[in-house]
Amino acid sequence: MPRTVFCVKLGKELPGLDEPPFPGELGQRIYENVSAQAYQLWEEQAKLIINHYGLNMADPEARAFLREQMEEFFFGENAQMPEGWIPVGASSPKGGAKGGAAPRK
Repeated sequence: MPRTVFCVKLGKELPGLDEPPFPGELGQRIYENVSAQAYQLWEEQAKLIINHYGLNMADPEARAFLREQMEEFFFGENAQMPEGWIPVGASSPKGGAKGGAAPRK
């Protein structure tokens, strides 16, 4: 049976990560408090942040900035997903999908 955690991001008991995502205090905190599903959300968010700001991940300042964004994403004041949030690709109760990109013309 997979290890479960009460996910601070999604607000419910879910399967956790198999191991801390990286060494150190923040990696351990994520391992103990963030579900695997929420961590996948972060990976997508991180891509958006890296591309939006044109971050060079070889730059220590860029890595520090991304780490701050990660901590805010999981543990910040408004870290939990809004009530009624449905992951991209999942069906909403009304039968449509919420949260995806707008259709292309």
